[in-house]
Amino acid sequence: IEIASEDFDKLTSTAKRLKQYLDSVHVPGVEELKMDVDLTNPEITLTVNRERAQIEGVSTAQIGQQIRTALFGREVSKIKIGEDEYKIQLRNEEMQRNSLSDLLNMKLVFRDQAAGGAIKQIPITTLVDVDYTSTFGSIKRKNVKRVITLTSNVLSGFTPTEVNAKLKTAIDNFKKVPVGVTIEQTGEGAQQAETGAFLFKALIIALMLILLILVLQFNSISKSVIILTEIVFSVIGVLLGFGITGMEVSVVMTGIGIVGLAGIVVKNGILVIEFADELRARGMKTREAVIQAGKTRIIPVMLTALAAMLALIPLAIGFNINFVTMFSDLNPHIFFGGDSASFWKPLSWTIIFGLAFAFFMTLVIVPSMYLIAERLRRPMRRQYGGKWISIMGIPPLILLFIPLMITTMIIHIREAAKRRRRIGKNTNEKWAGSWY
Repeated sequence: IEIASEDFDKLTSTAKRLKQYLDSVHVPGVEELKMDVDLTNPEITLTVNRERAQIEGVSTAQIGQQIRTALFGREVSKIKIGEDEYKIQLRNEEMQRNSLSDLLNMKLVFRDQAAGGAIKQIPITTLVDVDYTSTFGSIKRKNVKRVITLTSNVLSGFTPTEVNAKLKTAIDNFKKVPVGVTIEQTGEGAQQAETGAFLFKALIIALMLILLILVLQFNSISKSVIILTEIVFSVIGVLLGFGITGMEVSVVMTGIGIVGLAGIVVKNGILVIEFADELRARGMKTREAVIQAGKTRIIPVMLTALAAMLALIPLAIGFNINFVTMFSDLNPHIFFGGDSASFWKPLSWTIIFGLAFAFFMTLVIVPSMYLIAERLRRPMRRQYGGKWISIMGIPPLILLFIPLMITTMIIHIREAAKRRRRIGKNTNEKWAGSWY
């Protein structure tokens, strides 16, 4: 949790109050909140008494240089041994450096020009005033502003996402935030949000590229959109699978699995729609062609889905075999779990859940959408005057396209009912005339 402000007093007071508030709330999963800045760091301040120094003929630079030499050292010479050169540093012994009285009792040796260049020795303690205070250990900045960070580990049994959500609720309830002070949650939560945004952009780009390729292949926007809907249904299957099983969702690995799933499930829709078009080209009606395409393509769709899911099962459950000992000692050391399983588990189950759900959608939703699209193609173009209406099927315009499609469907059903009544009436009149 980053607290930022230009005013250091407001910053420190807000950070202290926020830490005390969060400690009092006892957010589950938080091990211990720590502040990255020490606000009570002890300090000894030496202030030069300029009036006394001026009387003695000593400058502040001489006093500062003497203390710096004693504490940190000063290069007085160099020694060269062969090709190597070493610096010779002059400074006090460690015991003298750690003793404040020894440092203050050091004598400052200089030539007094007012006394004809005579050498004088004056203790530093007579030239400075000593003040025992406290200061800040460090001042950190981010984007020019001063920042204090509160950090904590997450206890076992809790997830960082869960803890961050509870912390956000607690921070939102934190009152009396001064003007000019900002409080933000960063760390793992910010990284997950950034990764999620990147994967979402990658998924959108992948969908656009897939849509472009499908339009070029089928020369039809409606068929391409129908195939893309399989990706949406596969994502629904992923969410249902994780929700039912209660497994943890990894933003990175689950996101990568969804992006990879987008390239796998479209194949199922392509198989069904392509074969339905082939059957219609042979003279079969649309309804019969769709039913026959589903019956014929169910085997390859099922086999490819099962092959992918079964291949990912060992990775999903963490099935491990030691092939070296299996051939050398005839002992494979089979075990389940491990670090690799926890890493690859979300990716594997994402693809498994998505493929399983998309398989059933291929047999039900895709043929139904294909049949509806083919039956409404001519009525929609006639209703709205031109082929431009097909472009409305591309997301996100599809949100406007669906109401237009439903409206056209209702109008088309009414017109068909009127035609049937008209045909029935004409038929009855014909039979009545022939009777008489």
